[in-house]
Amino acid sequence: MPSLKSYRLRIRSVQSTQKITKAMKMVAAAKLRRAQEQALAARPYAEAMDSLMASLGASFKPGTGPRLLAGTGSDQVHLLIVATGDRGLCGAFNSSIVREARRTIRALKAQGKVVKILAVGRKGRDQLRRDFGPDIVETITDLGRPRLSYGDAQQVANRVLAMFEAGEFDVASVIFNRFRSAMTQIVTNQQLIPPPAPEHAAAAPTAGGAVYEFEPEEGEILADLLPRNLAVQIFRVLLENAASFYGSQMTAMDNATKNAGDMIKRLTLQMNRTRQATITKELIEIISGAEAV
Repeated sequence: MPSLKSYRLRIRSVQSTQKITKAMKMVAAAKLRRAQEQALAARPYAEAMDSLMASLGASFKPGTGPRLLAGTGSDQVHLLIVATGDRGLCGAFNSSIVREARRTIRALKAQGKVVKILAVGRKGRDQLRRDFGPDIVETITDLGRPRLSYGDAQQVANRVLAMFEAGEFDVASVIFNRFRSAMTQIVTNQQLIPPPAPEHAAAAPTAGGAVYEFEPEEGEILADLLPRNLAVQIFRVLLENAASFYGSQMTAMDNATKNAGDMIKRLTLQMNRTRQATITKELIEIISGAEAV
């Protein structure tokens, strides 16, 4: 049976852990509000840009238009951007993204496709390199320090564009967590290059589609608009991930704080029982000694 001293040490240790998890929960809750506001504010613009690119892609004839919009004409090589966090202690935030990435990679390889991985975040790289180490072409970390900005998204977008211009892949997709609430995040797999065709494109007649007039020239506008759209979509991914990370971390630390409280209660009860048993044993020894005299 453990001694009273060992129980006291364990209780103090759990109490110290509880203070840390409670502080982490409060910090995550404070950061969550700002991250949530940023993610919600970015959605309308990013969704409008994505819809515009999809409509533009559908308006061009197959094999025509910019490569960023129409694609390379092949889908043999896939670049998978796995956006996770650099830190843990956030529940299933990182593991859910990596699980979807593993499923996607295995499905693509089963079809005979070549998969390249661009890991955005240390946790994604650390978990994926166990099974798909040779497929990881680069890792980008420490984004959002001290604060997430459009420049962070531009950094990732520039690397993706450089790889695309070099002919290193045909299709690019990103896997991230879309924020719904502090307790719920939706794992999302979004294709970036080329933009996917609108879901209603097949059902709507061609004549009913939007007609675009370009001023200045079409090439000049799209040369600026297409890279900007890629950066906007990646910025949205980073914002959604940041809100999801803090929401998941706040929930995880809240559960850890409650579990620590339950453990302290159990240890305290066991310590009291041990102390009572020790006192009873000492009383019996005193009484037995007195009777023997």
